[in-house]
Amino acid sequence: MSDYLADVRKYAPQASETAVNAIVKYCGIALRNADSSLVSGTDPKELATVRDGFAAKKLGLSAEAADAGIARVAEKMKGVNRKSRVTFYYLLAEATGSLAKLG
Repeated sequence: MSDYLADVRKYAPQASETAVNAIVKYCGIALRNADSSLVSGTDPKELATVRDGFAAKKLGLSAEAADAGIARVAEKMKGVNRKSRVTFYYLLAEATGSLAKLG
């Protein structure tokens, strides 16, 4: 758990441990697989999955708001080849003002 929090805090130094824990719980078993624990910031299918899954279901975002937030996170993490799903989701919640929905 502390590894996820440490990675998130590279981008958001005051990151909420409660919110990170909520994301880890939401992702569940997907985090055990190396491929599904990462987000490809350049794969349209992957970004659509983020938009239609986490952003819509957990954060309650419209497709437009989710796409705008995803673009901001992808820009912020530009140059990082292995984008942690937990970090990406946290930054998406932060970018869209949805952190409160994570607890």
